[in-house]
Amino acid sequence: MAKRKNAIDRRTVLKLIGAAGAWPAFTPGLGVAQEGVNPFKIHVSGEELADLRRRLSNIRWPPDATGKPWSMGTDRAYLQQLMAYWRDKYKWRVHEAALNNFDQYTTTIEGQKIHFIHQKSSNASAVPLLMTHGYPGTIWEMLPSVPALVDPTAHGGAATDSFHVIVPSLPGFGFSGEPADGATTARTVELWIGLMDKLGYRRFGAYGSDWGAGITTQLGTRFPDRLIGTAIPGPPPRANREPRTAEERAYFESMEQYSVWETAYQRIQGSKPQSLAYGMTDSPAGVAAWVVEKLRAWSDCKGDVESKFSKDQLLTLVSIYWHTRTIGTAMRIYYTNGLARTPGTGGRLPQTPQQAGAGRVPQGYFDFLGITSRARPPRSLVDKVPENVTLWSYHEMGGHFPAIEEPKLLVEDLRTFFRPLRLV
Repeated sequence: MAKRKNAIDRRTVLKLIGAAGAWPAFTPGLGVAQEGVNPFKIHVSGEELADLRRRLSNIRWPPDATGKPWSMGTDRAYLQQLMAYWRDKYKWRVHEAALNNFDQYTTTIEGQKIHFIHQKSSNASAVPLLMTHGYPGTIWEMLPSVPALVDPTAHGGAATDSFHVIVPSLPGFGFSGEPADGATTARTVELWIGLMDKLGYRRFGAYGSDWGAGITTQLGTRFPDRLIGTAIPGPPPRANREPRTAEERAYFESMEQYSVWETAYQRIQGSKPQSLAYGMTDSPAGVAAWVVEKLRAWSDCKGDVESKFSKDQLLTLVSIYWHTRTIGTAMRIYYTNGLARTPGTGGRLPQTPQQAGAGRVPQGYFDFLGITSRARPPRSLVDKVPENVTLWSYHEMGGHFPAIEEPKLLVEDLRTFFRPLRLV
């Protein structure tokens, strides 16, 4: 694995953020600050599981697609195999218990029910880290990275690299409530600030992928006094210019093809998500086909989705959508944020000039392969790395879901990025 890191030394980082003033303690407040935060455990009823088994035993299969497998969407032979495994071998109770090993809570912020993981480190000087998922992920995609962040000494790290980790479910996803009208990413940023206020965290770091990347970046640009640093997958903001090299031209040509063949989901979810919701909420095979196709296209699996995700991992994600009936409300994030009009963004809002480099909050960019059904942006497109980008790591593996695809690499990047930003 080839890896390049552009890192700024600690003294330079402290100089960059010195204007922020004194560094408040990271330890969460108690009492009033956490009123209205309720412990939560996932539990799916036996009747619900029995209904799922009946549906899995009576799937109505469409005619098979012609041509190369997966070229017209999810391959029927693979989906039939996966559905048989879900019916006969997958044990929801085992995975439900594993999910419940994490400390989960719900709260209501300005009328919006929010579900979240709040996994605290035993190290009192741990840094609060807010991790935001995207689509078609849920908290599921972040959880493999959480134990090493919370307890680094048990996972090859030093105690001084400890984090208190907060992983909320986006409105409409999983165990959070139905999203209110106007639940844009800008609104979610405000909800996350409200959540961190309720938990007593005045200053914190943030990481996010897919929709979570835009939310994380907005946290830093809109609330620079609250963020010690923000980190997202991908390269730093690239120049808005014509391609100059063969590699750059190939990248833009690839993006044109990606827009044609791989972004139809954005336009339908951005315009008519409710029409999709009826079929997927009623058919376990339907929601599985829709979600698994994206995991295959966006992960570093080279066409074999199970080289990155086991059947149990795939079905745990699908089961969360199925049992909570939230695949339809999750898709609304594309409608609310106008993705019917902006095809080809891969689930991430275009960067505004402010997001592209303004602000004094240190930024980290963890450059994994990303969505592998399109070309990777050449490093040459980043004409100038903004001054507040204190880490640009570069990996030759890892797709769109690094927290679950490459948790060791992501954890090391987070440790490296936040190390000079911690309370001295």
